[in-house]
Amino acid sequence: MLVLYVKMVLRLSNQVQEAINIKLFLVLLLSILTLSGAELPSDDKLKKMIGHMLLIGFLNKTVDKNSQIIKDINKYEIGGVILFDVFYHNRAENKNIQNPQQVKLLTSQLKKLSNKPLIIRIDQEGGKVARLKAKYGFEVTPSAKFISKLNVDNEEIVIIYKNLAKMLKENGINCNFAPVVDLAVNPENKVIYGLDRSYGSDPQKVAEYAELFMEALEDENILSVLKHFPGHGSSLGDSHKGFVDITNTWTKEELEPYKELIKTNNVKMIMTAHVFNANLDKKYPATLSYNVNTKLLRQEMKYNGVIISDDLQMGAIREHYNLKEIVTLSINSGVDILLFGNQLSNQNIDVLVDIILAQVKNGDIKIQRIIDSNKRISALHVGNK
Repeated sequence: MLVLYVKMVLRLSNQVQEAINIKLFLVLLLSILTLSGAELPSDDKLKKMIGHMLLIGFLNKTVDKNSQIIKDINKYEIGGVILFDVFYHNRAENKNIQNPQQVKLLTSQLKKLSNKPLIIRIDQEGGKVARLKAKYGFEVTPSAKFISKLNVDNEEIVIIYKNLAKMLKENGINCNFAPVVDLAVNPENKVIYGLDRSYGSDPQKVAEYAELFMEALEDENILSVLKHFPGHGSSLGDSHKGFVDITNTWTKEELEPYKELIKTNNVKMIMTAHVFNANLDKKYPATLSYNVNTKLLRQEMKYNGVIISDDLQMGAIREHYNLKEIVTLSINSGVDILLFGNQLSNQNIDVLVDIILAQVKNGDIKIQRIIDSNKRISALHVGNK
């Protein structure tokens, strides 16, 4: 069809062609090219492309073909699920994790009942942030801070992380939301510094330890995720609970671990932070910011991998934006995978997909963004089946 359009334009009479300014002619040709590339796939195909961009939490400890999460996975080809050990608002009740036998059964059921390769994700940083805990019968991994204080060779640290990676693999998990590369620059910070999640304040050391972690995971065919871009270590607030402004505390030094690791060409995924920094974007927090995710991370820092949001149900986002705004802004900003952990509230997947579909069809989300994200996500599945 494109060739026919171009031929039609070129067949204009000589008199008309002479009357058309060359600049206007080029604008016309560009419009034709844009029009020809704007045709949308069928709704069913588009819904599956949207489904590939979703990472969803669910309630079950076991699943079967009648479980809602299995129906959603296969209806929309959902890209991944995330496991939690307890409910956020009721930490005495188990959610997806009870013991090793139960987790192995759950992950095997998820993979067997899914019609497509499924990425099963977890937060297993070590220390206080670990969903697979010793009290459930899993092996303990020390925190990032503890590891940074060890007076040992890197080989011994590699052994620690290899053991963690093997544990994840044995339990059917193929993606870990780790390592954290936030800098420990603010002793008042409760969510990074206070939980011993950082390797320290030296960007080079942080990058060095993080790379050891990433390589150990990769050896067991487990995807790693750097977090939380563009840096959460200088913050004072907790983005689970509300708005976090780092305008006056953040420095460019917090980008250095990302820069060092991106140079290795081994960074597959980076998670955004729900932090606001007026120096980077005067209007939007990082997760919803085109300036942060596309201009800074992709264009300036030359990152070509997948960008995944932190949980879009956190207070820092949902208290300030409605669902339509959240999905539209995040996708348009450059985010490829939208995380709805369903810890802070439950999200009907049909509603979520329909909202994104409508935004694509009315042009508020460009189809090219969906295509680009699907290409990046598809590359993740290579070697991870």
